[in-house]
Amino acid sequence: MGIQQQPFRKRLMCETTTWLLFIFVFMISTIRGQIRYSVPEEMKEGSLIGNVAQDLGLDLRRLRSGRARIVSGETSQYTELKADKGILVVKERIDREELCGDVMPCSLSFEIILENPIELHRVTVEILDINDHAPTFKSNVIKLEISESATVGSHFDLESAYDPDSGIHSLQNYVLSPDDNFVLKQLSNADGVRFAVMILQKPLDRELNPHLSLKLIAVDGGTPRRSGTVNIEITVLDVNDNPPVFNQSLYKATVAENAPIGTYITTVNASDADSGSNGLVSYTFSNVKGKSAEKFEIDSSSGKITVVDNIDFEKDKKYEIRVIAKDQGGLSDATKVVVEVLDINDNAPLISIMSFSSIISEDVSPGTTIAVFNVKDADSERNGHITCSIDSNLPFKIQSSLTDYYNLLSDVAFDRETKPEYNITITATDSGSPPLSTQTNLHLKISDVNDNAPLFTKPKYSAYVVENNVPGGSIFTVSARDHDWNQNARISYFIDDADVSGSSVSSFVSINSETGVIHAVRSFDYEQIKQLNFKVKAQDGGSPPLSSNASVIIFIQDQNDNHPQVLYPVQSGGSLVAEMVPRSADVGYLVTKVVAVDVDSGQNAWLSYKLQKATDRALFEVGLQNGEIRTIRQVTDKDAVKQRLTVIVEDNGQPSRSATVIVNVAVADSFPEVLSEFTELTHDKEYNDNLTFYLVLALAVVSFLFITCLVVIISVKIYRWRQSRILYHSNLPVIPYYPPRYSDTLGTGTLPHVYNYEVCRTTDSRKSDCKFGRAGSQNVLIMDPSSTGTMQRIQSEKSILDEPDSPLEVRS
Repeated sequence: MGIQQQPFRKRLMCETTTWLLFIFVFMISTIRGQIRYSVPEEMKEGSLIGNVAQDLGLDLRRLRSGRARIVSGETSQYTELKADKGILVVKERIDREELCGDVMPCSLSFEIILENPIELHRVTVEILDINDHAPTFKSNVIKLEISESATVGSHFDLESAYDPDSGIHSLQNYVLSPDDNFVLKQLSNADGVRFAVMILQKPLDRELNPHLSLKLIAVDGGTPRRSGTVNIEITVLDVNDNPPVFNQSLYKATVAENAPIGTYITTVNASDADSGSNGLVSYTFSNVKGKSAEKFEIDSSSGKITVVDNIDFEKDKKYEIRVIAKDQGGLSDATKVVVEVLDINDNAPLISIMSFSSIISEDVSPGTTIAVFNVKDADSERNGHITCSIDSNLPFKIQSSLTDYYNLLSDVAFDRETKPEYNITITATDSGSPPLSTQTNLHLKISDVNDNAPLFTKPKYSAYVVENNVPGGSIFTVSARDHDWNQNARISYFIDDADVSGSSVSSFVSINSETGVIHAVRSFDYEQIKQLNFKVKAQDGGSPPLSSNASVIIFIQDQNDNHPQVLYPVQSGGSLVAEMVPRSADVGYLVTKVVAVDVDSGQNAWLSYKLQKATDRALFEVGLQNGEIRTIRQVTDKDAVKQRLTVIVEDNGQPSRSATVIVNVAVADSFPEVLSEFTELTHDKEYNDNLTFYLVLALAVVSFLFITCLVVIISVKIYRWRQSRILYHSNLPVIPYYPPRYSDTLGTGTLPHVYNYEVCRTTDSRKSDCKFGRAGSQNVLIMDPSSTGTMQRIQSEKSILDEPDSPLEVRS
């Protein structure tokens, strides 16, 4: 038959795949970031599943900028996201039967994650079944032994076919080849699995037909249909009129997953009323649902069922097995064994970090998403119920978003200065007994923002500087700290401009912007300014910058740099003031008081008075502290009228400074007496003053004349030197010159006796100089270097030398 040919079935499957693609691909809906597609299995790689960008309402630029990608806990990635086109395509072949087995519906669920900001969208792709499998039997031949005494209506259970497809594409019908003795009856289990029972409708006659051959065809409901065939070989036996009968039509048992091989499940039992060999019953499995029978084995004689392979609850939660009891005469009965798998907590939760921001600014608001992670547990029910937690001392919280997805959120405002980083341990614990847990660690760094202003170590600073300090010297240092980091903690120092005694504070002090060292710009004078009050600002390098101020007071300390000043008695050069003491004055008589002040302060202004000189030291004394001049004895007639006292005033500085004052005292009883005495003194003083003035004037005049002569001499020397240099560098010919009245008498070459001359010569005749003269007159002859062959004559009075007697003069 054509439907039995495998090549033909494959060709039909390939021809219909493309057609089914356009029929079954569709989008269900988009609900809160969830979309659902349905696609048939066995699609080619690169086949379109759906337009994700359009269905989610996302822009293609958003997919690219958000680095859209698929995240899934599956070991195999069946789909691929083309972010540049916004479409979802098949990445590798999808076999629904391999992926889901008998589970219906079959679907793939995964998430599409986008970043900046983080978004999660769940996508579910339902895998639709296609008719890509034909029904198959476990064996190629079904051998039956039927007694000829089998009564009409006897049932003979046949091996079931298995089709991994689902729905309409699964096993739908059995067809028995035409035969007069048997008809086929089709039945279904409660789970929808179809099986066939062959019913005897005509008694067998071993003598006529000891052997019968039939064909059983299993057909599915696909288009085109697929089928599988098994041969039924019937051997007619002699009389066996009692078939085996199970004591239960349904057996139920449970087994824990991961049960060791050999674990006992249950025991089935069938009884046969026949005796002898016809009453011996053997037990076998019928291929009911795929690989179910491969997990268990049955003892053919005892009916004991045990585990022979690993059982995983996450793959199969229940097994249904058909057991056939057959006697030696070929009569049989069937029962069903349902084995439920009990889940044990054998899978720890699996944590997958989908997105994590390892650095976050300290000024983010509470509730900011730090990380998105997925937690899955392959166990079910209570064993698969997961609780996620973190250390309660950490300022974070976990919030569930989509199913199996969680967001790690900030719970409070961060402060980098208090804690710059966090080690976050996420613990996922299931509810099994005992519970299993998994941990993953995240290291989060807090980036700095400029939220702390610089703080000075003191709110007020004070310093002391001695006056007359050296300009540019350092006075003291202010210091501030900033709890921020890097540029936000880089501090610069400034002086707030203010007026101090009418001048800017910057004219007194300056500050190093980096170190905070305050320098003196100029020398301070305590007598002008006693202290400097100003503010220093510390500003960080943040954006915007933050700053704080501190008050600074610099106290100027006094130095003993001022002499005492005598206020009384007033010293004047033009007049003479004298204190008058009567001759009748008693001891302690107050003559006068020296009054002096010192602009310094403190002990530098403490003054003491001492009598340095006196005409009569035994007559007067000076008060050390008050400067009062008093008599220390009785004035007598022998005491001189004119008394001259020299008082020295000293301060208490180190070293001390002093001033001297002369006090004239007249010891007399009448004013005329005093006047006559001091008038002479005045004349003498004026005479001495005039003499000093004249001496100084004479010294100044002499010094002026000396300097003037010196300058003139130096100028003449320089001038002659320059003239000689000019003459030396000129290439003038030497022209003989004969002075006037020259006569050569008999070749003697002598001059008239009334003339005399001077000849000054050098080795170079061009530097020679001649001077002629006579009594009563002077003639100076000088060679002019600027003229060739000429002589200039300078004379103070007219003489006979002016006559052109010489031939040279006539030519010129």
